[in-house]
Amino acid sequence: MSILKKLFTAVRGGAREAGEAIVDANGIRIFEQEIADAQNALHRAKKSLTEVMAKEMQTKRKISAVDASIAEHEAYAGQALEKGNEALALEIAEKIGDFEAEKAENEQVLSGFSNHIVALKQQVKDAEKSIKENQRQLTMVKTTESVQQATMAVNSTLNTNSSSMTSARQSLERIKQRQQDRSDQLGAAKQLESDVNGDDLKAKMAEAGIGDTSPKSADILARIKAKQNG
Repeated sequence: MSILKKLFTAVRGGAREAGEAIVDANGIRIFEQEIADAQNALHRAKKSLTEVMAKEMQTKRKISAVDASIAEHEAYAGQALEKGNEALALEIAEKIGDFEAEKAENEQVLSGFSNHIVALKQQVKDAEKSIKENQRQLTMVKTTESVQQATMAVNSTLNTNSSSMTSARQSLERIKQRQQDRSDQLGAAKQLESDVNGDDLKAKMAEAGIGDTSPKSADILARIKAKQNG
């Protein structure tokens, strides 16, 4: 029995951990939905507030109408007294009493509406402030999440491709070395061809003024002058 209880506890613990993992993985989405739920609740609260405010206005109109009736019947009672009809004046006074009782009831209802409206307005104000703050925080956490995911992706790519990048650099160095070897080979072939044809020896002799050298411009000009003078 004890083992079964422990197994059951382990299963519950695993379920809790799985649930927490799901919540963590969808934290931003959950937070975003909670803000949306709060906005919907605020919308309903504002609608309720307008209904209460409408009832307040209706009650105020009732009180104004009762006040008008009281004033009207007070005038009637005065007229009855002027005519010496005190019994009628008393009956009118009783009606005025009914109006005043009705007014008192409406004033009590109005007081309840007014107090409720004050409280609801404050709650709406607080809710709007809280929602705006949560929206600001949501923007910040979404931005942070995007930056962190991008950074993790870059780091993962760099770590995954580190060997490939090293291999690419090695390939580049091999290409450069092969091109340098080819350039050296072309230079050596040219030098060998020059040695075989005697071009190098001819160049050295010409530089020393030995062998078949082409006359210089100054020598040609001197020869022409000698002919003219001769």
